Amino acid sequence: MKRIITATVQNRSGVLNRITGMLNKRQFNIDSITVGNSETEGIAKMTFVVEVSDPQKLEQLTKQLNKQIDILKVSDITDKAMVARELALIRVGGNGQSRTEIQGVIAPFRASVIDLSKDSLTVQVTGKPDKVDALITLLRPYGIKELTKTGVTAFLRGQQPQQVTEINSFSV
Repeated sequence: MKRIITATVQNRSGVLNRITGMLNKRQFNIDSITVGNSETEGIAKMTFVVEVSDPQKLEQLTKQLNKQIDILKVSDITDKAMVARELALIRVGGNGQSRTEIQGVIAPFRASVIDLSKDSLTVQVTGKPDKVDALITLLRPYGIKELTKTGVTAFLRGQQPQQVTEINSFSV
């Protein structure tokens, strides 16, 4: 089962290499990794999508990640309320009539054409991974010439405001 793990790490040289090396050594299959600067200087956020076969392996994974010196915090956010997005760039063969059809295919996905050439167009789509994969599937019959995806990046949703019940009390 795929799990989405986030890690807050020191933004230093070699951190990604040490973490991926540890995951590789323990035979975790990494589906994707995204890494980027955070809101705090010197701190980066990582999002891993990993294949984990059972709860014990998941516990082993989080414990091993927490042992890494440069990792400040590790969370499995798979089953929590989260925001997760992925970006794909898809170069599709097309000219004339097929371009019009492709425009019709990508419109419901809120995707956009970001580059045109004589014999192809490049489509950009962002969204949940299943949305991105669905568009890729629909574009395959047109001939995908090139495809690249960022992998999932995610974090927990902001806290929802709690409903406050006001109680009026009167003294008698």
